[in-house]
Amino acid sequence: MNIIELHNQEKEVSAASLFKGDLGTATAIQLQRNGTLKKHITKTPALLLCVSGFVTYEDENEQEIQLEQGDYVSITPNVKHWLYASEKSQLILLK
Repeated sequence: MNIIELHNQEKEVSAASLFKGDLGTATAIQLQRNGTLKKHITKTPALLLCVSGFVTYEDENEQEIQLEQGDYVSITPNVKHWLYASEKSQLILLK
């Protein structure tokens, strides 16, 4: 299997459950070129891993991080954040 197959190719932003365990989850996220994942928060600590593409992570604390293949960012709970994809991108969100 390939994570690209989990997504609707036409949606600007697509999220699909990749794994659910007793202690956590993994979600596959796809953003199309120029796609934006709108401002939101997580209630638990999370890790966002860029599998392919180029994404900018920003948060309300004025943190701006460029993510390319293999890069990751730890997401602090209750901090508003958002994503912008400069090119079609695949990400994995671990909680």
